[in-house]
Amino acid sequence: MNIAFDTVRTLALLETRVRLRRLSTLVTLFAVVALSWLMISDPADGRALIVVHGARVLYTSSALALGSASLATLLFALAGFYLLRGRVAEDLRSGTGAVIGTSRHGGVLFVVARWCGGVLYLAALAGVFMATVLVCHAVRGDGPIEPLVYVQTYALVLGPMILFTASCATLFDAWAPLMGKAGDLLYFFVWVAQMGMLPAVTEGGTPQVIPLDFTGMSAVVTALAAHVDISNSLMLGIADFQADKAPPVLPTWPWTWQLGAARCLTAALALIPLLLALPLFHRFSPDRVKPGKARARRSPLAVVDGWLRPLAHFIAPLFGLAARVPGIAGQALADVALTLAASPCALALLLAVQVLALVLGADALAPFTLACVAYWCVLVSDVSTRDGDAALAGMGAAVPGGATRRYWRQFLASLVLGLMFTGVAALHLAVATPLRACALLCGVFALAAFASLLGRTTSTSRTFLALFLFALYVSVNVSRGAWADIVGFHGNATAASSLAWAGLGVLAVLGGRVWKGR
Repeated sequence: MNIAFDTVRTLALLETRVRLRRLSTLVTLFAVVALSWLMISDPADGRALIVVHGARVLYTSSALALGSASLATLLFALAGFYLLRGRVAEDLRSGTGAVIGTSRHGGVLFVVARWCGGVLYLAALAGVFMATVLVCHAVRGDGPIEPLVYVQTYALVLGPMILFTASCATLFDAWAPLMGKAGDLLYFFVWVAQMGMLPAVTEGGTPQVIPLDFTGMSAVVTALAAHVDISNSLMLGIADFQADKAPPVLPTWPWTWQLGAARCLTAALALIPLLLALPLFHRFSPDRVKPGKARARRSPLAVVDGWLRPLAHFIAPLFGLAARVPGIAGQALADVALTLAASPCALALLLAVQVLALVLGADALAPFTLACVAYWCVLVSDVSTRDGDAALAGMGAAVPGGATRRYWRQFLASLVLGLMFTGVAALHLAVATPLRACALLCGVFALAAFASLLGRTTSTSRTFLALFLFALYVSVNVSRGAWADIVGFHGNATAASSLAWAGLGVLAVLGGRVWKGR
């Protein structure tokens, strides 16, 4: 027993150190610090973190802990999964998996150790987030800082979420059909389904869903409702308030023992995916999973691509044209052709969206273009990293222009693909609402730049994918504010906000170039 415990502890600490040393961790920490200050608005600006019936809840320790934890859990539950994902694929690509597979330790110890390492990693990120909120409390808060109140709330809200996220990441890596983009998208829908439980609480229903809500949002709302009347008036996040209304004050300890027990039950249920992963783990067996092959054969998206494989022949002339076009334009065209040839499903959708963009009415174009942007971002999320993933970065650096031009051609290829998916719709929109068409084009440019920047700086496509999916969810659900309407979905985008996103895109693409040339 002691040997098994020592083995798990050693592997878990090693796993945590490997993750903490990644550049993606540094980028994530920067994003966590920035978001924590962005979420907790300064009341002097007329906005607050929690607003009830137009009055802001006073920034005491309990209020800031509940508000910040509820928003953090949305981000960590999504981004944490994509940060943890992919370690088994790395083992397969590097050949480490074969060494691990021949070790004398069983697969159960390995899976449990990987899960423990993931839990420690996410707990460390949550700790940094809480420390940042404590500093923000010292600047913007009301009343004394009570660390135990923060620890209790973060443990009850983020604890079960961390266990569930690490369990899902372990399961999705342990079973070949869930490896790859198909698993990434499936988890996104699991995350959205968690958000779907919230109305059962906010609409006054009995919160039976609390034990199944791993994000803890329903528990936070229930805890607030126990002390403040929130009927049809609760706003979490950056919300406007009326300064003439007296601010409600939450008690120091807002949690009831019933809610605490429900969260403990949720923590136990969060281990179910881990238990499923134990018998499904392939232990790097060559007959069950192979680098870049087994998961491609078994994923549903790959099956559809196989059915549509004949469409890839229509791309062949594009490769010939790319060979005749000189300079970076020809290389970018070759990357576009490679992306479409590798994904015949994308080619079929590309042909379909041109027809739909012409026949749909102006009102239907908004959700249509958002769907196009969502698919395009998933498609190009790995364009800037695929050379490294395929161990072809050295070969790519040997072509004219080398690694520097590769950065620019991959950015251009992502941008061209984005325009191919949304260009006709943008022209159609320009007739009825030119401002929305401008927002769409500026948003596509910015997203292509962010995909290149994050792929180049973190060497993984999942950093951009996680942040994009989170931004997509926020953009769909936040119907106010021009800044949140990146691609003009709600029609709130202004010329200033569109130009601001385009400007951020310019900074991002130049930042990636500077990083590459360091």
